[in-house]
Amino acid sequence: MNPPDLLVISFSAFVAVFFLLSFLAVVMRLLISAFPEPEKIGGIDSATVAAITAAAAYAFPGTKVTKVEEIQ
Repeated sequence: MNPPDLLVISFSAFVAVFFLLSFLAVVMRLLISAFPEPEKIGGIDSATVAAITAAAAYAFPGTKVTKVEEIQ
């Protein structure tokens, strides 16, 4: 394989990956605009509360999380 052939192959692979990633970015943008993130009613969702509770129980065994507030 000649060096110019390797350069052409590398450039064409780079261009192909660039177009593929651009296409996927457009698809993701369309999906995000079609299905927006729902508004959080309580400010903090249940997955966040569960993660905070698990982290507190791991760091301090036997603790109980009673209140979680979001500081703005």
